[in-house]
Amino acid sequence: MKRISLAVGAVALAVSLAPSTGPASYAAAQDGTGRATLTGFAALPAQTFVPGSEPSGAQLGTTPINGVTPPFAGQPVQGFSGIVRRGDGNFDVLSDNGYGAKNNSADFLLRVHRIKPDFKAGTVQVLGGFNLSDPRGRVSWPLTRADRVLTGADFDVESIVRSADGTYWIGDEFGPFLLHFSATGTLLEAPIELPGVKAPENPTLNGATPNLAGSKGFEGMARSADGRWLYPLLEGTVSGDPAGTLRLNEFDVRKRAYTGKRWTYKLDSPANAIGDAIAVDEHRFLIIERDNNQGDAAALKRVYLADTRDRDHDGALDKTLAADLLDLANPKGLGGFGETFRFPFQTIEDVVILDDRTLGILNDNNFPFSSGRTPGKPDNDEFITVRLPFRLHAR
Repeated sequence: MKRISLAVGAVALAVSLAPSTGPASYAAAQDGTGRATLTGFAALPAQTFVPGSEPSGAQLGTTPINGVTPPFAGQPVQGFSGIVRRGDGNFDVLSDNGYGAKNNSADFLLRVHRIKPDFKAGTVQVLGGFNLSDPRGRVSWPLTRADRVLTGADFDVESIVRSADGTYWIGDEFGPFLLHFSATGTLLEAPIELPGVKAPENPTLNGATPNLAGSKGFEGMARSADGRWLYPLLEGTVSGDPAGTLRLNEFDVRKRAYTGKRWTYKLDSPANAIGDAIAVDEHRFLIIERDNNQGDAAALKRVYLADTRDRDHDGALDKTLAADLLDLANPKGLGGFGETFRFPFQTIEDVVILDDRTLGILNDNNFPFSSGRTPGKPDNDEFITVRLPFRLHAR
């Protein structure tokens, strides 16, 4: 396997993004039990909308959901399903397909937001962003909008990496497709299918039987240090594969083709799902695995270190627990929480490496549906930093 970058375009962790206790206090922040430790907390209010944006949520009806009533006057800044660390202390975050399904998200515009967390203030600032569109007609099938601005009825975008040239590769779940966008969100080439795998939403299905469950395509994706290779990870099991196993494929960016190489990630339970993946080095990935519960019912929300070398010879990536997101030490009571911090969201879909022992992790708040933090209220988008109980020795 080729060398894989730990973050695209990252150089050093900006001072403004360090947890409020500062790097020098990391050792003191550990509680000595081997647990991962919460070192930063910031939140973006659930009802945050893109200024001057179009109405959305018309297909949700008019019954209040978690205390908010659709439709909405604008486009919510929500559903963070992928993250890219920039070199300026800011992050690009990808909103997913909108309201959870192809048939209710035609008025949700696919978008990359630029955000800046302030862990001292506990807030997240939205600096701007751009919509995704296909003005050059790279998509050969009909799109929702005549202006070819892409919506949640066109693609379910869930993973993102940024190339050295500033362009973005985005993983979609409806195909599943790989999508290549310019630095400002213009689709540069035709969507690239994964050979032999089709989801029910795939527009090229043509009556064939899908072999992947709906919206179970590319949930996580990493790239090599030289930008030559992409490693998209499916969220669902392909028909015929053992239950609870997920395919990690290798894609040659230069040739625009899959190499045929793939590895297997095995879920703790077939009922679980992955939320995101990022590379540590040429053999190891950090992968979020989660159950489908929220709040008090949430039982498994973890970050695993997964190794392709398969030292136990079971045919799957070796897994080592890096952080239990339902049992984080919080000795400083960050965010106003107790000594144990829980990240109890249904979908946790963003992980980024900040330094050799610190991760940034965000939830997808599924606005307005998820209420994992407070029953009856829509979840905020939370950005936490977590100190691991060991060094990654990332390359």
